[in-house]
Amino acid sequence: MNIIVCVKQVPDTTEIKIDPETNTLMRDGVESILNPYDHFAVEEAVRLRGSPEEGKVIVLSMGPPQARSALMKCLALGADEAYLLSDRAFAGADTWATSNTLARAIGNLEFDLILCGQQAIDGDTAQVGPEIAQLLGVPQVTYVEKIEVVEGRKLNIHKQTEEGYQVVETRLPALLALMPPTSFQPGIPPMSGILKAKKKPYTTWSAEDLGGDTSKYGLDGSPTQVIRTYGPPKREKGVIFDDEPETSAKKLAAHLFDDGILKKGE
Repeated sequence: MNIIVCVKQVPDTTEIKIDPETNTLMRDGVESILNPYDHFAVEEAVRLRGSPEEGKVIVLSMGPPQARSALMKCLALGADEAYLLSDRAFAGADTWATSNTLARAIGNLEFDLILCGQQAIDGDTAQVGPEIAQLLGVPQVTYVEKIEVVEGRKLNIHKQTEEGYQVVETRLPALLALMPPTSFQPGIPPMSGILKAKKKPYTTWSAEDLGGDTSKYGLDGSPTQVIRTYGPPKREKGVIFDDEPETSAKKLAAHLFDDGILKKGE
């Protein structure tokens, strides 16, 4: 089985920076990690592939040159090949432009199954996977926790719901968006895997390599744009009353009246 896994390198949650002109995330020079949902998808892909003789796992990402580190980690985890879509023309893409770019790249590769993380921790939109499926015309299942292969070209899928699980059946080719179970512990690439990763095929594709209508890439191809981005206001230090309960209650009431939160008679 040939499996393509779409992965994303995301900013570490403590290192987010915003471009003041475009209001998009600045990724160059920012400490980044492999999106945890995608990490789960890579490990599932390697498990489903079985031995390298039975198929291959291809990891695909769109991002700046520094995204290479995330792809190398995927290769160290057992993936067989990596493709990075990297070009200034791809910068500033919303979910639709991102999906269009990834779908065009996938169209140049042979696959039986496409896996994505359910969402990325920097955007939490959960839109890219379903949009890729729509563009490629393949069935999709989201919130997938468990995958079982039956009869070669058929999958039984355990899909998370608010009430529990649904067991869904689909035929290949298909796209699945994976949601790690709470028990999932990301694997650490072994040293042997890290050494092998350096020898595995790694390809970078530009907008020219992909071809097509370049106006559909990046910021120009994004029907939605961010008007303003800002962080939450800094929380002020709270007030603690540690006297006897009756005294603390009176102090609290006085404090609320002084701040105008409560008014006389309420």
